[in-house]
Amino acid sequence: MNPTPALFISFKSLQENFVTLIELIGFGESFEWLATLLAGISISFLIINVMVVATAFYTWFERRMIARFQVRRGPNRNGPFGMLQPFADVLKLIMKEDTIPDEADKPVFTLAPIALLAPTLMIMIVIPFGTFLNKEAFLSNLNIGILFIVGVTSVNSIAIFMAGWGSRNKYAILGSMRGAAMLISYEIPMALGITSVLILSGSLAMTEIVRSQSVWFILVMPMGFFVFMAASTAEMSRTPFDQIEAESELGSGYNTEYSGIKFAVLFLAEFMAPIVTAAVVTTLFLGGSQGFDFLPGGIWFALKMFIVIFGLLWLRSTWPRLRIDQIMGFAWKTLFGLGLFNIFLVAVEFTLAREFNQVNNGSLTTEYMLIMAAVNWIITIAVILIMANVVGRKKYTRPEPTPSPLANMGLGEN
Repeated sequence: MNPTPALFISFKSLQENFVTLIELIGFGESFEWLATLLAGISISFLIINVMVVATAFYTWFERRMIARFQVRRGPNRNGPFGMLQPFADVLKLIMKEDTIPDEADKPVFTLAPIALLAPTLMIMIVIPFGTFLNKEAFLSNLNIGILFIVGVTSVNSIAIFMAGWGSRNKYAILGSMRGAAMLISYEIPMALGITSVLILSGSLAMTEIVRSQSVWFILVMPMGFFVFMAASTAEMSRTPFDQIEAESELGSGYNTEYSGIKFAVLFLAEFMAPIVTAAVVTTLFLGGSQGFDFLPGGIWFALKMFIVIFGLLWLRSTWPRLRIDQIMGFAWKTLFGLGLFNIFLVAVEFTLAREFNQVNNGSLTTEYMLIMAAVNWIITIAVILIMANVVGRKKYTRPEPTPSPLANMGLGEN
């Protein structure tokens, strides 16, 4: 499969177009800074609007698919097949009163939705959507792209805590504290899963990670993919890891006091998260825009994203919510150990590749990666079975009930 680039708009080409336009208007070279500013605003405007519209249609798709999983009809009133339902929801939320509690910390309360949405949008600027063969794709060629993603996603825990603290509501504070603890705990396994990718690719740039996947990393190191996907699902705060918004326990968690457009922004960030996660997973483990020549690379990237999104949706539709102790235990007792073991395994295999001259221009040869895939799948299945029996053994057998000695007290008095 060849990494076929797709048609794209680069920052450099936009800047050159604006420079030409400014010169035609009659301004000199001293106004080139304006061209740079206009190019940046244009790229930002494009990314924001594409992501907002994509998220709107994703909410419709999710509601329709969950309805099918649960033998319901889903949205079907507004527009054909209910496709205008997201826009009706947005209009309804805009028209609702934007209330702020009297005791709330108003600046923090107002900034929290923005702090939760902004990192999600910022991640998309370093994703190579079929552009990694073009040197003009400045942002997707960023040499610290994956480090940028890790740093940006860490802001989510702060934003959720801001929402709870600013609300001055006990349910919101409890939800935000549990959410911050969960997000911080799952950032560690997620970073461990990324580390194994960096060992094989030898670069922090997202474009180089895609280029190094002559065999997709999901096949080469399935354990790393499992760790990263599980941690990413928890980072999205979606079922079965949606303890932040456990409605049966906390009302609505950190967003209990939010209404109107602020509530819409919070849920826009939540529903945008699966799209962003699918883009990152496609880049790190599914070869990015690599595909056969009969379709552009951008189309291949979108198809892989859709498969990942559907898998996340299927998981949400079928699994029940876990308890908070189960969620935290899964992070520290299972994923943390699997992540460390996977790094050790990949490091040993990469060292052996150097010893046997299986490294070409910093990347492993295809033949050696296929051998790694066969070995790692066997090891992954064995390790997961062992971990399930060690960590989850007490869950398999139900303990025999022990009657309380106080249950029949008083029967012998008569």
